[in-house]
Amino acid sequence: MLQSIRNYLVVTGGYWAFTVTDGAIRMLVVLYFHQLGYSPFEVAMLFLFYEFFGIVTNLVGGWLGARIGLNLTMHIGMMMQVVALAALTVPDAWLSVPYVMAAQALSGIAKDLNKMSAKASVKVMADDGSQSKLFRWVAVLTGSKNALKGAGFFAGAALLEWLGFRSALGLLAGMLFVVLVITAIMLPSGVGKMKSKPKFTQVFSRVEAINWLSAARFFLFGSRDIWFVVGLPVFLYEVLGWSFIEVGSFLALWVIGYGFVQASAPRLVKRSHHGQGPGGDTARFWVFLLALFPAGIALGLQYGWPADAVLIIGLILFGIVFAINSAVHSYLILAYSDHDKVAMNVGFYYMANAGGRLVGTMISGWAYQTQGLVGCLWWSTAFVLLAALLSFRLPDLKEA
Repeated sequence: MLQSIRNYLVVTGGYWAFTVTDGAIRMLVVLYFHQLGYSPFEVAMLFLFYEFFGIVTNLVGGWLGARIGLNLTMHIGMMMQVVALAALTVPDAWLSVPYVMAAQALSGIAKDLNKMSAKASVKVMADDGSQSKLFRWVAVLTGSKNALKGAGFFAGAALLEWLGFRSALGLLAGMLFVVLVITAIMLPSGVGKMKSKPKFTQVFSRVEAINWLSAARFFLFGSRDIWFVVGLPVFLYEVLGWSFIEVGSFLALWVIGYGFVQASAPRLVKRSHHGQGPGGDTARFWVFLLALFPAGIALGLQYGWPADAVLIIGLILFGIVFAINSAVHSYLILAYSDHDKVAMNVGFYYMANAGGRLVGTMISGWAYQTQGLVGCLWWSTAFVLLAALLSFRLPDLKEA
């Protein structure tokens, strides 16, 4: 038991360090390249490969983790992120769109290797069969990660203002490399490794519940990134006249608060007795509730209400409900999975997650440029409703 807790803390610490750099690089790239004169659509395209290679990585990464161990795939991801950060420290003349897209592709591979490895490891470490314990551990890992991603947004904006683009990237790369060395020494080998070598065709889940959950996850995370990735920060900077620090601080506080709500989800979501976590009915309730908020923000902006107040209040409410949705989904993918196949199932599930984010990011740049932030919000509402409809196929745990 003590060994499981120690390993969980080591994995969580490594995931935290990686997440700070992931949030920071996102904010650095969005703000710096917008400053260089890139249009919102061009900025969105910089993240095209980041999201696309996340799809590929999750598909291959789950299979790879089952073959070589989740600890090794986690450390490969961390090393790739160090290289991706260093790759952007070249002179401005080198920073063409294809070059930055390639660097972001490397960062996308790194992020999804790290995320898949950390989350699948929790199922292996929470090995006493308690579903409520599994829900708590997943919620804390995911919630703390998102809080630190928010800290990464703030760090990226602040470091851009204080140190400049290249010095900020160098500092982040050095920090992550130190953490990589420490976790490589402390974490045992072979975590999550299957006893038999799985075939690549096994990455496609044969469990119906996992397929429906993955489809719902696609639209859930697409709904957030449709307006949050490009539209919102550019709107705050360009239309409302906020500074880099103000944009970064606001988005950072939002993601930090979102992370705290996610970590608290086991207390906020009513659980059944006998150690069971939430099921399909819980997922349906929270995703239908979520649809009210992007629609409400869009209507508020259309009716000419004060944009600052509408966005701040609306984002807080959206963040609370979205965080609970995400925590329930993150728990269900592990609860629906067998121990031996958890790495591949989580990889398949996060492939759908990355696919939704890719589509959301692409729509975000296009919709903001053609329809403004209000258009982004109506697209977001449609995606949430699609996730809600798919959630009708999610079973309760006793049926899965």
